[in-house]
Amino acid sequence: MKIVIVTDAWHPQVNGVVRSLERTGLELTRMGHTVEVLHPGLFRSIACPTYPEIRLAWNAPWALSARLREAAADTVHVATEGPLGWAARSWCRSRKVPFTTSFHTRFPEYVQARTGLPVGPGYALFRHFHNGGRCTMVATQGLREELAGRGFRRLAIWSRGVDADLFRPQPKTAMDFPRPIHLYFGRVAVEKNLGAFLDLDLPGSKVVIGAGPDLAMLKARHPGAHFLGEKIGEDLARHVAAADVFVFPSRTDTFGLVILEALACGVPVAAFPVAGPRDVLVQGETGVLDEDLGRAARAALALSPETCRQAALARTWRACAEQFLANLAT
Repeated sequence: MKIVIVTDAWHPQVNGVVRSLERTGLELTRMGHTVEVLHPGLFRSIACPTYPEIRLAWNAPWALSARLREAAADTVHVATEGPLGWAARSWCRSRKVPFTTSFHTRFPEYVQARTGLPVGPGYALFRHFHNGGRCTMVATQGLREELAGRGFRRLAIWSRGVDADLFRPQPKTAMDFPRPIHLYFGRVAVEKNLGAFLDLDLPGSKVVIGAGPDLAMLKARHPGAHFLGEKIGEDLARHVAAADVFVFPSRTDTFGLVILEALACGVPVAAFPVAGPRDVLVQGETGVLDEDLGRAARAALALSPETCRQAALARTWRACAEQFLANLAT
């Protein structure tokens, strides 16, 4: 099968959307399918307002049409609701080409966090976007139920996996800070709610790995925390494995791929009891969910690293790709 994935999120961005699409595409290729990704790097682009690291294709309606015609895909998957996503949706609907979508990011909440605008109009727009396809793929049952309550139709599960060869238990030597080490790694932006972590009164050390628009502000506001910048690959995996607990303060992530990466390293997780963490973690076994995030972090220190690792091993990218493929035929 020839599958075209259209996404506004791609390299050099480092986030869960990019990793999910990349790994699923790799597994589909290994299964014998042909996968082509159409992304902003193939088009003229401009910086996203308030988030210059993200590039947005500005000539998408014209340039994308030619690439979609040339691709001659059996099916199109529209992964994001940006300029490329809207252009692909319009092209597919006008030509009656079958397409699916996926809901990765709570952009209405992200806009609200930055501007104070209500989420209702954003979800109305997204509902219109996604309900035009054959199905909308979501990462968890909790998100499926939430979006169904908002009027989204034809929702299907497409879960997430982890590279358990890269993210694995290792000697805790990569970070020489007072223990216990409480780690956050991921994007450093307002929607990640990092203040809820950095404001905690915790023993040992608080460490942040990642980059983003809020990095300079948070470093100035929290001089006692350790900000290590962006890390990738083996370097990132070594630092994650060196932590004692992963603190995930986000209330808006639809899954939290970093949760699986921490678990694969044998690092238990502390998080709020919200969709995403609630769907991934087993309370009291692989993580602690509590509205008191400090209490969750302290309790998570007592959990078994081996139990965390075994839970992550059950989440393979091959299984995720098989789900994705089945949803294309929905």
